[in-house]
Amino acid sequence: MPEPVSPPPLPVTWRPRRGRVVAYGFAVVIVVGAVVMAVLIAPPFKLPDRVAIVAFACAVAWVLHLLGRVRVEADDEGLTIVNAVRTHRVTWPEVLDVQMVVGDPWPRLDLADGRTVGAMGIQGSEKERARRATAELRALIKARGEAPDH
Repeated sequence: MPEPVSPPPLPVTWRPRRGRVVAYGFAVVIVVGAVVMAVLIAPPFKLPDRVAIVAFACAVAWVLHLLGRVRVEADDEGLTIVNAVRTHRVTWPEVLDVQMVVGDPWPRLDLADGRTVGAMGIQGSEKERARRATAELRALIKARGEAPDH
């Protein structure tokens, strides 16, 4: 039986470590590599080709930024879940439960209106850190929302 976790003081933000390092690291490598390639590419390639190479690298870096910015923020009013494409804002009474089954990429929040929202800011690949963050989030939901006892 896991030991009970007390809710952390608010505001609190959970964000992945490895995912951010990988996303932003690759973004830098891709953009720098594209700039070097655009400068050193063979003469038959003209300026528009070189600009297109750098622009494509910047587009890839933007997608990596979307993946690197994911987080879950808790404050006195509720939760802000920033996923790759969408940002969700919910109040504490709207959140019923959070669950993360072993093997899941991230926890799922069950909302009062029947929706389920993934919280990409807590990455299952960071095993112990993800378990701790999910337990803290569950404790906050229990303390501030209308979550049932487990």
